[in-house]
Amino acid sequence: MAVVKLTADNFEEEVINSPVPVLVDFFATWCGPCMMVSPIVDEIAEENGDIKVCKVNVDEESDLAREFEVFSIPTLMVFNRGEVSAKQVGALPKEGILKLLGK
Repeated sequence: MAVVKLTADNFEEEVINSPVPVLVDFFATWCGPCMMVSPIVDEIAEENGDIKVCKVNVDEESDLAREFEVFSIPTLMVFNRGEVSAKQVGALPKEGILKLLGK
Protein backbone atom coordinates (compact mmCIF):
# COMPACT_ATOMS: atom_id res chain seq x y z
CA MET A 1 0.00 0.00 0.00
CA ALA A 2 1.30 3.46 -0.83
CA VAL A 3 2.29 5.90 1.89
CA VAL A 4 -0.28 8.67 2.36
CA LYS A 5 0.89 12.26 2.80
CA LEU A 6 -1.12 13.73 5.66
CA THR A 7 -2.33 17.30 5.95
CA ALA A 8 -4.74 19.03 8.29
CA ASP A 9 -7.35 18.63 5.53
CA ASN A 10 -7.15 14.84 5.17
CA PHE A 11 -6.03 13.74 8.67
CA GLU A 12 -9.50 12.94 9.98
CA GLU A 13 -10.48 10.96 6.88
CA GLU A 14 -7.19 9.04 6.58
CA VAL A 15 -6.39 8.43 10.27
CA ILE A 16 -9.29 9.08 12.64
CA ASN A 17 -11.90 7.37 10.44
CA SER A 18 -9.62 4.55 9.26
CA PRO A 19 -11.03 1.02 9.72
CA VAL A 20 -7.46 -0.36 9.93
CA PRO A 21 -4.53 0.55 12.20
CA VAL A 22 -2.52 3.56 11.00
CA LEU A 23 1.21 4.18 11.43
CA VAL A 24 1.98 7.90 11.29
CA ASP A 25 5.54 9.13 10.80
CA PHE A 26 6.07 12.75 11.89
CA PHE A 27 9.27 13.90 10.13
CA ALA A 28 11.21 16.79 8.54
CA THR A 29 13.33 16.68 5.40
CA TRP A 30 16.33 18.22 7.20
CA CYS A 31 16.30 15.61 9.99
CA GLY A 32 19.00 12.94 9.64
CA PRO A 33 17.32 10.30 11.84
CA CYS A 34 14.03 10.94 9.99
CA MET A 35 15.72 10.19 6.67
CA MET A 36 17.08 6.93 8.14
CA VAL A 37 13.58 5.86 9.25
CA SER A 38 11.76 6.95 6.08
CA PRO A 39 12.80 4.03 3.81
CA ILE A 40 11.95 1.58 6.61
CA VAL A 41 8.48 3.09 6.93
CA ASP A 42 8.06 2.89 3.15
CA GLU A 43 9.09 -0.78 3.22
CA ILE A 44 6.60 -1.55 6.01
CA ALA A 45 3.86 0.12 3.96
CA GLU A 46 4.61 -2.10 0.97
CA GLU A 47 4.84 -5.32 2.98
CA ASN A 48 1.76 -4.88 5.21
CA GLY A 49 -1.55 -4.47 3.41
CA ASP A 50 -3.47 -4.77 6.68
CA ILE A 51 -2.34 -1.34 7.94
CA LYS A 52 -2.23 2.18 6.56
CA VAL A 53 1.03 4.12 6.64
CA CYS A 54 1.09 7.91 6.59
CA LYS A 55 3.65 10.69 6.92
CA VAL A 56 3.39 14.21 8.28
CA ASN A 57 6.01 16.81 7.35
CA VAL A 58 6.13 18.85 10.57
CA ASP A 59 7.47 21.92 8.76
CA GLU A 60 4.45 21.97 6.46
CA GLU A 61 1.88 20.79 9.03
CA SER A 62 2.97 22.44 12.28
CA ASP A 63 -0.62 22.52 13.58
CA LEU A 64 -0.84 18.71 13.42
CA ALA A 65 2.53 18.37 15.14
CA ARG A 66 1.37 20.72 17.89
CA GLU A 67 -2.00 18.96 18.25
CA PHE A 68 -0.28 15.60 18.82
CA GLU A 69 2.48 17.10 20.98
CA VAL A 70 5.31 16.19 18.63
CA PHE A 71 8.31 18.00 20.12
CA SER A 72 11.09 15.79 18.71
CA ILE A 73 11.38 13.99 15.42
CA PRO A 74 11.11 11.41 14.16
CA THR A 75 7.99 10.55 16.13
CA LEU A 76 6.03 7.45 15.18
CA MET A 77 2.44 7.00 16.33
CA VAL A 78 0.05 4.11 15.87
CA PHE A 79 -3.66 4.94 15.73
CA ASN A 80 -6.37 2.34 16.29
CA ARG A 81 -9.98 3.42 15.82
CA GLY A 82 -8.93 7.07 15.88
CA GLU A 83 -6.97 6.87 19.15
CA VAL A 84 -3.20 6.85 19.70
CA SER A 85 -2.34 3.33 20.87
CA ALA A 86 1.46 3.62 20.70
CA LYS A 87 4.04 6.38 20.40
CA GLN A 88 7.81 6.32 19.94
CA VAL A 89 10.16 9.27 19.72
CA GLY A 90 13.42 8.68 17.90
CA ALA A 91 14.67 6.38 15.19
CA LEU A 92 13.82 2.69 15.40
CA PRO A 93 14.97 -0.29 13.36
CA LYS A 94 12.37 -2.14 11.32
CA GLU A 95 11.84 -4.74 14.07
CA GLY A 96 11.12 -1.95 16.57
CA ILE A 97 8.54 -0.32 14.33
CA LEU A 98 6.84 -3.66 13.69
CA LYS A 99 6.75 -4.28 17.46
CA LEU A 100 5.14 -0.84 17.89
CA LEU A 101 2.48 -2.05 15.45
CA GLY A 102 2.00 -5.26 17.40
CA LYS A 103 3.55 -7.44 14.68
